[in-house]
Amino acid sequence: MDFLAGEILVIDKPLGWTSFDVVNKVRYMLKSIMGIKKIKVGHAGTLDPLATGVVVLCTGKKTKSIEELMNHYKVYTATIRLGATTPSYDLEKEIDVTYPYEHITRDMVEEVLKSEFTGEIQQVPPLFSAISIGGKRAYELARKGQTEDKVRIEPRTVTINEISLLDFKLPNLKLRISCSKGTYIRSIARDLGEALHSGGHLTELRRIASGEYSADNALTMQQVEALLRNEASQTMKE
Repeated sequence: MDFLAGEILVIDKPLGWTSFDVVNKVRYMLKSIMGIKKIKVGHAGTLDPLATGVVVLCTGKKTKSIEELMNHYKVYTATIRLGATTPSYDLEKEIDVTYPYEHITRDMVEEVLKSEFTGEIQQVPPLFSAISIGGKRAYELARKGQTEDKVRIEPRTVTINEISLLDFKLPNLKLRISCSKGTYIRSIARDLGEALHSGGHLTELRRIASGEYSADNALTMQQVEALLRNEASQTMKE
């Protein structure tokens, strides 16, 4: 493998890591294990720390392909808890409001998914996100105490290619979602709760594909290290 000429590594991001943590760790391993003094490493699509799954990494000259790779569709499995909301729309923040959810049926969920969450939709990103507002990241404003009624985030058009209900066990739903870049699954959780006359927040998220790259073929961080050590060993023998 020629990491300077450019390679694509498909990583299964661990829970709690940022996408930049993965980039930094792989760059460090390339330097320390492969002996490469200077190398570019970048990722083709951010994944939240509380999510797991596919992060596509590019090294060397392949980093020129990042923008193209970012435009690929993404596929997720998501678990949503109905009946409660959080300020971050996921488990980063504590529940702030609870709602009834006993009235919700499987048929209701499937009908709402089909009528309101398929095709091109308007979506407002979470305040706890990296969206830029007046030159500042939204999450910076949120952590300074700003609230949604004081900060204006413009809605965005995103495309949901496919959304299906995998499991229905109130108050939890499990969905499979194929969508365009820039789609916030946390916002889908929030909006779906509202559409069902309740509340909702994301409790688990896994990216199972990014374009042609699948979690089935993704490497754990331990496997990346083993791969690099094997490459270094082969290089020394040559």
